[in-house]
Amino acid sequence: MKSFLKNYKLSVPIGLALAGFVAWLAFGYFAVHLLFVDDKVSEAAPVFDAALPAATTPSVVVTTSTLAPATTPATTPATSTLPPPQIVVEAVGSFQSRAHPTSGTASVLGNGTTQRFLRFESFATDNGPDLNVYLVNSSAGGVSDFIDLGNLKGNIGDQNYEIAPGVDLSTYDTVVIWCVRFSVAFGDATLGVT
Repeated sequence: MKSFLKNYKLSVPIGLALAGFVAWLAFGYFAVHLLFVDDKVSEAAPVFDAALPAATTPSVVVTTSTLAPATTPATTPATSTLPPPQIVVEAVGSFQSRAHPTSGTASVLGNGTTQRFLRFESFATDNGPDLNVYLVNSSAGGVSDFIDLGNLKGNIGDQNYEIAPGVDLSTYDTVVIWCVRFSVAFGDATLGVT
């Protein structure tokens, strides 16, 4: 062993390669530096781009003409606009810690159209590598049946995720902050339909 350490042409490159591998393992794969860095977001409430159609009701307009001896009723469509759609909370739940401390509220917001958003408020969890937001079918057990809403935007703060039309919240009833790289739940929130 002493002769290996004295042979600098061999021991230095091997030592540097070993140190580089350990650094890659710690920072590249396990991303330990993320434990000391917070990604803060502060998104406003979501903006819905789909609106309810205006109601159209026919109305009768009576016109008279000096050229024609009789009056003839004419039907023209008149539109009455409905009040703007109201944003309602369709489901809500509080985050519970699993593998990492997690807190905040998850709400599903809708406006009567097919467009819905999942909104986190006062949200906080540990930072980590490859975190995603899942809607999970809790009756399937674990995360075997889920809908991926995308990467977690930040480990602290208010944020929005659009839910695809047709997602049944009575089936996909749990929000999970999932670490894809290590297959572990940081935290979850069971959604109660309001």
